[in-house]
Amino acid sequence: MSLATVAAASGEEIVPFDVTRAHKPVFSALMEARATFGGNRAAIVDGDERVLSYDEIVRASLALGHALKKGTKPGETVGVMLPSGAAAVIAFFGISAYGRVPAMLNFTSGAMGLKSAMRTAQIKRVVTAKRFIELGKFEHIIAELKASAEIVYLEDVREKLSLMNKLAAAVGQYAPWVVTARPLHQTPAVVLFTSGTEGEPKGVALSHTNLLANVQQVRSHIELFPTDILFNPLPTFHCFGLTVGALMPLFLGIKAVFHPTPLQPHEIVRRIKATGSTILLSTDTFISQYARAGEQGDLNSLRLAVCGAERLRDETRQLLRKKYAIELLEGYGVTEAAPVIAANQPNANRSGTVGRLVQGMTSRLEPVEGIPNAGRLFVKGPNVMLGYIKADNPGVIVPPHDGWHDTGDVVAIDEDGFIAIKGRLKRFAKIGGETVSLAVVESIASALWPDQAHAAVAIPDGRKGEQIILVTTQRSATRHDLVGWAHNHGVPEISVPRRILFADAVPVLGTGKTDYGKVQKMVAESAELAASSPAA
Repeated sequence: MSLATVAAASGEEIVPFDVTRAHKPVFSALMEARATFGGNRAAIVDGDERVLSYDEIVRASLALGHALKKGTKPGETVGVMLPSGAAAVIAFFGISAYGRVPAMLNFTSGAMGLKSAMRTAQIKRVVTAKRFIELGKFEHIIAELKASAEIVYLEDVREKLSLMNKLAAAVGQYAPWVVTARPLHQTPAVVLFTSGTEGEPKGVALSHTNLLANVQQVRSHIELFPTDILFNPLPTFHCFGLTVGALMPLFLGIKAVFHPTPLQPHEIVRRIKATGSTILLSTDTFISQYARAGEQGDLNSLRLAVCGAERLRDETRQLLRKKYAIELLEGYGVTEAAPVIAANQPNANRSGTVGRLVQGMTSRLEPVEGIPNAGRLFVKGPNVMLGYIKADNPGVIVPPHDGWHDTGDVVAIDEDGFIAIKGRLKRFAKIGGETVSLAVVESIASALWPDQAHAAVAIPDGRKGEQIILVTTQRSATRHDLVGWAHNHGVPEISVPRRILFADAVPVLGTGKTDYGKVQKMVAESAELAASSPAA
């Protein structure tokens, strides 16, 4: 996952990383933040502009959690299917406060993907909202999920809150130890699911320490201030949207403005300007849309823009720099690391890299055949997951070997510790014995047609092992254009795709990442049609 940030000039000293601050449950961290910053302090601005204080978040979490715990056991995983906003945050803390484990479900993955995730994590109850289901037109999905899980609507829970639920909230806000659980900090705090861009999604179990350590690591890496206002349109089923977008601002006393979907560029630009937001969380795909939707001056309040989930393109950097005078810094992270691993910094920004590791992390590289001066990246640290939960072994957490997580990414690390991402190991093609990065193929297309979407995949080739197919929305794209650009910029012609497939849109996941599974399927179906046609 790439990150990008706008450089911020400030003399405030960055807080040193201290992992002992992460040795507590996340609900305890929320209570400590309330005590530090004040219960009346505005903490969240919801999508409907409703403002919630720390006191209101704590009370709502305690009441909701007390109502939801009936019929579940301590340690049980409870699904949460809600958009980015106060309801998702309250459900997360409410479930956690009573020793259950929230699993943030990706509602964009469809009924099949959701049912697979629920089987993997052994989810028997899903918390959602009627209004969300109606607005998202997810009735058909709910109809399928009902066969294997109890569906709980927040509206119904609120209407039926009992005297005991309200009493638990009243007592718990002053004496939480009386009513809440206190899980060990190294036990699961949340289950998230990998995006499944290259296969079936896996459950990722993150501990309380994983989440809190990563918040501390970000705080120790980049300057953040109590006066900041963070704008978060990313879903909480995305680790970046959850840890950095929802938990971090609450724990650090930063007001968070939530938007329920990243797919409304004009409305998002309007709200950024109206709320005076200083930090924006987004992806390359989405932030380029926001930049085009806004007028000069609309994003002037931003001092920090953070892009995750995908590579930050040079074209996006140039657009933000030219139109808004925003200089982007790039970084890197994965769900399995809760998620931030590395990032450039305002005073240490090296173009073409994703910066240095955050404090508390170590790395090692394993050689990859055919890719010189780089290696497969393994990372270790207090933010690295408890382990995977896989479909073939439901409910069982399999820890990473010796604490090292294999990112599956090929990187180069220079003598100063700056990391350059070469691509995912699965995103390289073997052509005539040579290794070719599919990310480079996409970069060529993006340089030629920056306003269009592109995705490169490899398919088997009987003569050369594999061949590269470019899927693009640029209808006038030709291989001649790609070869010309490659020659002019010193890129080997082997990196130019053999075939071009035109599409109305390149499939993306709910996080903004390219859905390579669907792209591969499009290419396969195209090949089948070509093979069966008379012209073939």
